[in-house]
Amino acid sequence: MKRWIVYLKKKWNIKSNFQFFLIFVVFGLTGSFSLKVAKPILYFFGFNREIFNDFVLGDIFYWSLRLIIIFPIYQLLLLFFGFIFFQFSFFWKLEKKILIKIGLGRFFSSTKKNN
Repeated sequence: MKRWIVYLKKKWNIKSNFQFFLIFVVFGLTGSFSLKVAKPILYFFGFNREIFNDFVLGDIFYWSLRLIIIFPIYQLLLLFFGFIFFQFSFFWKLEKKILIKIGLGRFFSSTKKNN
């Protein structure tokens, strides 16, 4: 087995190759689906690419806005597809790490009890 597979299995505490495969399927489906969903959501809120053509650096602003909208959609879809493929606990742990890193860790209660 390649070193990067062994490294990821150890880092993510994955027990089998099948679980590793399912996790990558979830990542692939989530990425593809979030990109497909982003454009209709932007159109729903009235943001289409033509609006930004009049601005200086309009394309950069449009793609920045699109990425900002895709990020939370991706996070929710990751949990959804993780649930569908029975990998919810893995992706929930991953989500908590991401949310803590971006400063939203205060929403998760600490498991340590003060005696």
